[in-house]
Amino acid sequence: MDMDQAERLRTGTGFVAALDQSGGSTPKALGLYGIGEDAYTGHQQMFDLVHQMRTRIITSPAFDGDRVIGAILFEDTMDRDIEGVRTAEYLWTVKGIVPFLKIDRGLTAETDGAQLMKPIPDLDALLTRAAASRCFGTKMRSFIRLPGASLTQVVAQQFTLARQILRAGLVPIVEPEVDIHSPRKTEAERQLRTSIRAELDRLGQDQAVILKLTLPEVDDFYQEFVAHPQVVRVLALSGGYTRAQATARLARNHGVIASFSRALTEGLAIDQTDEEFDAVLDGAIESIADASRT
Repeated sequence: MDMDQAERLRTGTGFVAALDQSGGSTPKALGLYGIGEDAYTGHQQMFDLVHQMRTRIITSPAFDGDRVIGAILFEDTMDRDIEGVRTAEYLWTVKGIVPFLKIDRGLTAETDGAQLMKPIPDLDALLTRAAASRCFGTKMRSFIRLPGASLTQVVAQQFTLARQILRAGLVPIVEPEVDIHSPRKTEAERQLRTSIRAELDRLGQDQAVILKLTLPEVDDFYQEFVAHPQVVRVLALSGGYTRAQATARLARNHGVIASFSRALTEGLAIDQTDEEFDAVLDGAIESIADASRT
């Protein structure tokens, strides 16, 4: 573990940018940016275009280490260069931003109101590559729509993999996302908090994770995790809320910082001049960083 990166994550003011759209979510991200699916053929061209978009974001003067303390990357992005330097290395050495790698391979079909992660082939090899690329940690997402037995299974799977990631010397971002449209969202969040608490109690004193959670219905609902010795930071995902909605909710959850994706890139467009692009991105980053300071 890089101790400078660890200190930055524990004490830095700002938020973690989620730049990790994968094969399934990239077409929507490109579409919102102004690149329709008729503009490319096949995954290679699609990933070339999304890397251009991510490069534009990362190299922008607005994307600074004073307000962005971490960034989550898709595997394809980790394997590419920015200005002749591997992306994760660029983030840390040029920007002072701690890199993470998204490792999950998508979700299984919903069972009893929740979706587990699909198996991750060759996870140990992927973790070795992430560490060699100077990634500090990883991120993995599950999805919860309703409370129940499957919710408990989601959390158990997350922490089973988290322990494997910790053994590899990386810090896992545990992300059991609760659907913002769930008809039983408050109940699901109550069960999720109990399940996470039990898993944290099973970690060793030298083991710590990062939690990435849906903005809750009850303000400061995850406050106990902010101060928990086995939690590096508590991150909030935007989950489909607009930036205005997400930042308003985030500001009411003290000690929690953002890890937004769609809410971060909202308003960015390929046909903007660099000045226009940087101004829109700067406004987004400032509003998200400000909400993360509470």
